[in-house]
Amino acid sequence: MDIKTLATDMDEMVSKGVIVGAIKKYFSDEADTSDYSEVKTSGKAQMVEKMEGFVGSIAKVNGIEHHRTTVDEDSSASEFTFDFDMKDGSKILWHEIIRRIWKDGKVINEQYFNAA
Repeated sequence: MDIKTLATDMDEMVSKGVIVGAIKKYFSDEADTSDYSEVKTSGKAQMVEKMEGFVGSIAKVNGIEHHRTTVDEDSSASEFTFDFDMKDGSKILWHEIIRRIWKDGKVINEQYFNAA
């Protein structure tokens, strides 16, 4: 499958709140990630564990909006807004760009950028 098709499917899963499922389906076992608060993961298993904990801390999903995705050669960049009420009473409103590097149909690197 081409990267545009893969990125579109992954973004559709994320938009529906199937974030952990998207990681399990599309991440390479060796994938690493980093975000704008300098949190890093190394390997698919660590990212799955991180995101299972995060998703488990959400009390209410107010919205996940996918704005657009661009694809260039082996990379994609997807713009999202995430709006969550958390179980600890806090609120998360993230507007971010998720840049992914793909190899052999799998994400090998994912980086998050604050788009606010």
